[in-house]
Amino acid sequence: MPAAITRREWLRLSAGALLSLGVWPGRLRGADAPAHDDFTFIAVNDLHALEEACRPWFDDVVCQMKASAPTAEFCLLGGDLADNGTPAQLTLIKDSFSALGIPCHAVVGNHDYQSATDRSAYEGIFPEQINYSFTHRGWQIIGLDSSEGTKSRETRISATTLTWLDQNLSKLDLRRPTILFTHFPLGDSVLARPLNADDLLERCYGLNLQAVFCGHFHGFTERPFRHSIITTDRCCARVRSNFDGSPEKGWFVCQAVNGEIKRRFVEFRPNESRGDSLSFDPHVITRPITYH
Repeated sequence: MPAAITRREWLRLSAGALLSLGVWPGRLRGADAPAHDDFTFIAVNDLHALEEACRPWFDDVVCQMKASAPTAEFCLLGGDLADNGTPAQLTLIKDSFSALGIPCHAVVGNHDYQSATDRSAYEGIFPEQINYSFTHRGWQIIGLDSSEGTKSRETRISATTLTWLDQNLSKLDLRRPTILFTHFPLGDSVLARPLNADDLLERCYGLNLQAVFCGHFHGFTERPFRHSIITTDRCCARVRSNFDGSPEKGWFVCQAVNGEIKRRFVEFRPNESRGDSLSFDPHVITRPITYH
């Protein structure tokens, strides 16, 4: 009899291989999922609010978001809401995005700290949004802290986050379609992926995971994980550029349809009459990528 395959070995199998075998556990459970409804939501990351001059930019972002997804029911904010983690910067985002008129759910990024250990402003302005989950129309959404203070690379997801997963996964319905979002990228080989990202993904192995939204990289990537896709998106910042050299800034409009996620990128159009620009350096693609 062949040796039993370990959970970590299962984790490394491609989505296509598991599906072809018909043995991906979350997918099998998903076939018998409880009732769930279709809906639309928005996912955006890396806003990097710096100063009051950013407020018109974000007011325009919100206005265009509403036009791009008039039926959206919530918005996921994928970390780095602020540039230096100050109360003024975080309040600017809170106030601007309140005009969406829908719930906004955030995760903390490395720029949402004021120092290596101080994220008190974030916790005060976005309370109870560190490690948490909520349900929406029969779906489960999980937001996780993937940060290690202000560090931007060669980071590790904290024991606190992994312990939270250990303690709370048993409370989730493994059959329900599930969305996960973090700040740091979880996709295989994506730059600045936490060193122990697999430890987090391994814990999510049995979930009916349909999409994973990440940020930090400031560029579009997608990687398969089981039946889902792990993505990073371009930033939506006035004062930061994309690390992959792409000029576009924007967000995903996502549709939950028949237990699966469909997404499209919507490009933000800055107000050129006010002097806004995409802050794109056309030479950045030829330079080594530097994280801040």
